[in-house]
Amino acid sequence: MQTHAAIDPAHLIDTSGELLDLVRSTTPLVHCITNAVVTNFTANALLAIGAAPAMVDLVGEAGPFATVASGLLVNLGTPQPEQRAAAREAVAAARQAGTPWVLDPVAIGALPIRTELAHDLAELRPAAIRGNASEILALAGVGAGGRGVDAADETDAAAGPAAALARRTGAVVAVSGPVDLVTDGSITVRLANGDALLTRVTGGGCALGAVVAAFLGAARATAIRPLEAVAAAHLAYTVAAERAAGGAAGPGSFAVRFLDALAAVEASELRALARVSTGAPLGAAA
Repeated sequence: MQTHAAIDPAHLIDTSGELLDLVRSTTPLVHCITNAVVTNFTANALLAIGAAPAMVDLVGEAGPFATVASGLLVNLGTPQPEQRAAAREAVAAARQAGTPWVLDPVAIGALPIRTELAHDLAELRPAAIRGNASEILALAGVGAGGRGVDAADETDAAAGPAAALARRTGAVVAVSGPVDLVTDGSITVRLANGDALLTRVTGGGCALGAVVAAFLGAARATAIRPLEAVAAAHLAYTVAAERAAGGAAGPGSFAVRFLDALAAVEASELRALARVSTGAPLGAAA
């Protein structure tokens, strides 16, 4: 594995602000093959951050659309047969076209159909893999998954396996939790922003996968590394969550305020509020 130069947290935060502005100026088209429970919230989150959502999950359409999209999300939350076939079709087309794509292995581990599909797709070079600690451990082959979509493991427990998964697949691996962890297998970024109310809104994590695809799509023609783009998406998303939680009475008002906060968050807020650290992951090659 080729080891990258270290990333200075201040540089990463500045890059995050630049990429947030670039998302809004270029309006990346994000092709979402996602689960039925979160489709509306995911589309609204993309619109709020400045991207354009498209929920195209029909066989015969998913492949052609992946070639014109800026980024692709494959979320395995409700993997009906046609959607599974559409996901495979879209990933094949995205790879041929060079479209960056994100795998969100929702609830894998104990559920056999989605688990097998997630392992198959992970070997097809996603740009990023995003999940909670239990999902990432299961995909790395060292865990049995969580309780449905909920994690049963702590983020730090997945640090070493996430780095190994990144090195094996070539993906940037993001582990969501109280402190988010993002690694390319050589460098790990930890982001301590966010709010627990995100876990009480259906689609809080799934929509983040789509925002990651938007940031990767916007960064595609720049010198910004995928690790930086994935970390930037997490930073913008979690700073917006903090802003939304400030005046929320509970999960209902938080959900509305969160969309408003995604639309309003600025690069200056990222610089002022970011709690970011960087370093080498457990098990990194020297």
